Amino acid sequence: MKIKFLLALLILFPGIMTTAQNANNENHSVMIESQSKYGFSETVDLLSKAIVENGWKVTITHDLQETMKKNGKEVLPVKVIELCNPGLAFQILSKDNLRSASPMLPCRLSVYEKSDGSTWISRMNAPAFADMIGGDAAKTIISAFNQAEEFVRLVSK
Repeated sequence: MKIKFLLALLILFPGIMTTAQNANNENHSVMIESQSKYGFSETVDLLSKAIVENGWKVTITHDLQETMKKNGKEVLPVKVIELCNPGLAFQILSKDNLRSASPMLPCRLSVYEKSDGSTWISRMNAPAFADMIGGDAAKTIISAFNQAEEFVRLVSK
């Protein structure tokens, strides 16, 4: 039910997806964006390597530029890396009362190039949703987010 509410908010208030920070530098937007200090391909490679080296799994990498090309559309490079920490995912998927949080799995990092040639990493601000989900699922989601943020920090400016 909480997930449906969150999706409804995104549909009804698309402006919520802008980056906004308060004086304490806490991010309250739905999406978080960081600039990479590397080029597009190197960022994807470094993130993928760091994910695996830290015991996570890359379940799939979606090449959205290629997908769009197959559909007659041209866009700048975009790859979405789906990453999973099996131990953390198990904490949610193994309990009936937490399985409703499964749409938050796996974690996703989007790497894309902007028209000025810069490379960026975007991801969902999972902690912003955690309070709405609550309980053990929220704790697990925040833990996964914090671990994934370490991968992003490796490549961010």
